[in-house]
Amino acid sequence: MDVLEITKCLPHRYPFLLIDRVLEIEPGVSIKAIKNVTINEPFFQGHFPTYPVMPGVLIMEALAQAAGVLSYKSLEVAPSEDSLYFFAGIDNARFKRQVVPGDQLTLCVQITANKRGIWKYKAQAFVGTELAAEADLMCAQREVQR
Repeated sequence: MDVLEITKCLPHRYPFLLIDRVLEIEPGVSIKAIKNVTINEPFFQGHFPTYPVMPGVLIMEALAQAAGVLSYKSLEVAPSEDSLYFFAGIDNARFKRQVVPGDQLTLCVQITANKRGIWKYKAQAFVGTELAAEADLMCAQREVQR
């Protein structure tokens, strides 16, 4: 999937869309996506100006966005204006390597459970073959309050 198809599955847009391409997807099972990390990212202006490092929370967000694409493709539906998937939990998060400009994050997410609109995933982010971060993620579908 290219970025145009990704935007059909996610409500996120620049500067918060954190997936550039989906390399592999097996609906109901797993996804492998990439995030190209460049010095042009707006967060590098302040994190940190003299030593740019991608914030860990944004690595988790990129993994969650990959999980979102996987979920929507698994359900064979597009996002609705009436509901969204929100983070419900992040467990066992570990950061093993700094992610810096020039790196390419490979986002690997597997579904571990899906019951009544609550999804659980095992998520890992790699730079090359090196594990950069990992976590167990949980998302829940909720109605949008207008």
